[in-house]
Amino acid sequence: MNRLRGTQLLLAWFFLGQVAVQAQYLDTLGVTLLQTVTTNVNGAGIRVAQVEANNGPTTTNWQVNLSSFGQLTGFFTYYSSGGSATTFPNSLGAESGHADAVGTNFYGIPNGVATNIAHMDNYYVNYFVQVAYYVIGPTTNYIVSLPPTNINDLVVNQSFIFLNSDFSHASTNEQKAVDSAYDNYAAQYNTLFVSGAGNGGAVNPPATCYNGICVAVDNGSSSIGPTPDNGRAKPDITTPGYPAGDTSFSTPYVSGAAAVLLQAGLRGDGGSDTNSVADIRAVKALLLNGAIKPADWTNGTASPLDARHGAGVLNVFNSYEQLAGRKQTNLVLATVFTGAAHPPTGATNTIGALSGWSFTNLTSSSSLDAVAHYYFNATNGISNASFATTATLVWNRQRSQSSINNLLLYLYNAANSNLVAACTSAVDNVQHLYVPKLPQGRYDLQVLKKGGAYVSAGETYALAFEFFSLPLSAVESGTNIVIQWPAYPTGFIIQTTTNLAPPVVWNSLSNLVATVTNGQNYVVLNATNRSQFFRLWQP
Repeated sequence: MNRLRGTQLLLAWFFLGQVAVQAQYLDTLGVTLLQTVTTNVNGAGIRVAQVEANNGPTTTNWQVNLSSFGQLTGFFTYYSSGGSATTFPNSLGAESGHADAVGTNFYGIPNGVATNIAHMDNYYVNYFVQVAYYVIGPTTNYIVSLPPTNINDLVVNQSFIFLNSDFSHASTNEQKAVDSAYDNYAAQYNTLFVSGAGNGGAVNPPATCYNGICVAVDNGSSSIGPTPDNGRAKPDITTPGYPAGDTSFSTPYVSGAAAVLLQAGLRGDGGSDTNSVADIRAVKALLLNGAIKPADWTNGTASPLDARHGAGVLNVFNSYEQLAGRKQTNLVLATVFTGAAHPPTGATNTIGALSGWSFTNLTSSSSLDAVAHYYFNATNGISNASFATTATLVWNRQRSQSSINNLLLYLYNAANSNLVAACTSAVDNVQHLYVPKLPQGRYDLQVLKKGGAYVSAGETYALAFEFFSLPLSAVESGTNIVIQWPAYPTGFIIQTTTNLAPPVVWNSLSNLVATVTNGQNYVVLNATNRSQFFRLWQP
């Protein structure tokens, strides 16, 4: 634990006794599948940072030991108030077991998510973030500052939280000051801060900032939302955790996934507009939209994300496939009087991809709401087949602003103008829709920017989306049954039963390993002498 200069705050990290990364986590995160179906999507060319508090008998234990990762001198740069160094050991600090474990999940070889990053900047937290306070009457005010210039790291992993000197959670005033500093920096320099939620109680700063990603762990030990200041939905996303794990080591999984998406986008996997796909809003939207929903996941019209799971469990393969669906443009831009109805417009053109992303600007006025319409035909010609859809809208809190523009997300049935789903939080800069059973048909996905009172007339947003239906086929081949279904989206397992008369008992074949060929999963089973029925199920 370290005391920050000029303040009564403490920085706390949480360490897990077990630090060996299991390959099964990479399977769950979609990393193994992504490496199977793509070429060299491993974070190559992306410069990242890792901010660490001290972990050890003295205040100097905050550094990653580069030799632990087989990296050459110059691959890491270490920063503290004493200067910088490119070798290890050095006079600025000493090795931290916590930092090594974070690095293992982030970029470590072979079990990290982004194993080929270009460079890693290791910062001592008391140098990276400065906090001071002053008291006026009964109110304590805080001044938080980050580096004064661009550090040129696209992703910054932060496996620490702010605590008071008595180890209680930071006050609301403290949280707001930290959030503002991080949001301003992120908006100015397009830096994605990925931070751990904490391990118990309410989510903690800096993970509470608007423009970053707050990471929880799916073992039930994480801090949960909403945020103490105004009830925003945090965490944003979860990852698998060790049996007694915590968010220090779930956070670098997400940082690594962000680096992987940035590399893929910058090399053109998401289309020619590499600037848009490398924006932190697009990366955040894709990561959240690719997440897999746990069985107890829930949200509401006024709260976009689950208070425990956020958008769900990270799956970088799903996020990559949506990125690879290419940038799509809204088909109709319209305005309506503020607060008026905004049904489908009757347009006949259609977005050509059922999975992809958009990045554009929407402008409203004092009396008019602005609406961007995206039309989709969710059909596959299979009788009684249904679709599922997920859509995530992300925009930034702008620099030097205490509030945000109000953007909303709607899904309409274009044939009858009935509203299917909506997410209309007035305090979040994320809106998220999830409809697991959607009848085949034509749909209008809408992004609406409210008129009237706003921070600015125009707002740039990112939108990630997917509509899918997974056809499952089972064909006899000699004494075997060959089962086939699309590799994307992933996260499903095969279940079987011998009788469809109610009550139906489905048995999961969770130990099956599918072979992926040409974008299809293949599983071979021994045939039996009795009827067998199969279905796909998402746990």
